[in-house]
Amino acid sequence: MAARIQSMTEGRPGRLILTFALPLMVGNVFQQLYTVVDTMVVGKYLGVGALAALGAADWINWMMLGIVQGFTQGFAILMSREFGAGRYDRLRDVVGNSAVLSALFAAALVVGSQAAVRPVLLLMQTPADILPDTLLYLRIMFFGVPVVTAYNLLASVLRSLGDGKTPLQAMAVASVTNVALDLLFVMVFHWGIAGAAAATLIAQGVSGLFCLYHVGRLELLRLKRENLRLRRDTAPRLLGLGFPMALQNCMIGIGGMIVQFVVNRCGVVFIAGFTATNKLYGVLEIAATSYGYAMITFVGQNLGAGEHRRIRQGVRVGTAIAAATSVVIAAVMLLCGRGIVGWFISGTPQEVEQATQVAYFYLAIMSVCLPVLYLLHVLRAAVQGLGNTRLPMASGVVEFLMRTGAALYLPLTMGETGIFLAEPAAWLGADAVLLASYFAVSRKLLREDGGAG
Repeated sequence: MAARIQSMTEGRPGRLILTFALPLMVGNVFQQLYTVVDTMVVGKYLGVGALAALGAADWINWMMLGIVQGFTQGFAILMSREFGAGRYDRLRDVVGNSAVLSALFAAALVVGSQAAVRPVLLLMQTPADILPDTLLYLRIMFFGVPVVTAYNLLASVLRSLGDGKTPLQAMAVASVTNVALDLLFVMVFHWGIAGAAAATLIAQGVSGLFCLYHVGRLELLRLKRENLRLRRDTAPRLLGLGFPMALQNCMIGIGGMIVQFVVNRCGVVFIAGFTATNKLYGVLEIAATSYGYAMITFVGQNLGAGEHRRIRQGVRVGTAIAAATSVVIAAVMLLCGRGIVGWFISGTPQEVEQATQVAYFYLAIMSVCLPVLYLLHVLRAAVQGLGNTRLPMASGVVEFLMRTGAALYLPLTMGETGIFLAEPAAWLGADAVLLASYFAVSRKLLREDGGAG
């Protein structure tokens, strides 16, 4: 197991980034299989109405997951830095304090989400005919927040130590579990949309237990009771890194809910088509997310080791790799996308045709703009890995403003096409902030290191 731990402070940055990101990519494929299978089973066996109900839950569910991931990824920045510097006693304190803070946040999120979910759905003008299913799905998912938090924290611990293979295996096991339970709960037990939610949560629990087993085998992370006591020199630093990232994801999620509010006024068939492509959003983003995780670990470890010039070299290489990947994925989606979105849609021939047209048009727009999204992930991760989570939070504010502004105002002049442009507009706005942020932070590091920009 120890052989999976990898220092990224030596060796060719491009090779290290790729070898770290590829297992995460495959793991993310399995993770997206959760969403894709849920959508396919619900869309094909429960119909357009159930698919629309799942879509109406998308952004609220994404926001909750984003808050959890924001905190745990923020905590992992400090873990990577302590590991890169070889301060293993401090690393154990960081991991222990991260576990305690994550447990507290998970409990608070369960209470808050259960109280807020119905009012939020009503505020978003969720259609009355899909409101009960959407509410049921979200209540089940939110009761499972502690399970989701545990997996994300454990996976973040492993990634911060350079281990991208164990999270991959966890996702593979969980995906098989999810597919089997989806088919069992929805098609055999006829539990409907509640069955899809339960299958996802049980699968997440399996992945969390898998990661816990492997973390427990690491001598490096044998925690003692004192490691679990919140320390004045550790807990505030973790909060300073995690809170801005969680808030950033929260703002992105709120922007998405405003977009969903606009979509909800366009009818159930439009919602179903929009949902089909939104479920593929995760597939489009798989490699970008993986490169982001790789960059956080690479930058964090090299920052801890004092390898400042190596950080800039790695970011340049990572950007080139991400751009090339995005072009390949975009080409595949443009060529095969119409057939792919058809996997998610059922109903009358007219409903299927209308929903498919909506889905493919939206997919084509996102595919053409995919390099902008990939640049966003690399730059945001690089700045976060450098220990600055406030500037990426500022990019989240711009992303929120661009997404909501486009969704609210573009349809007034462009019709439904304006809704589809909200995502690319948000990516472009965030990129502008992140480019300036990365160059400002990296130049400051080089000046401190006695170098020239």
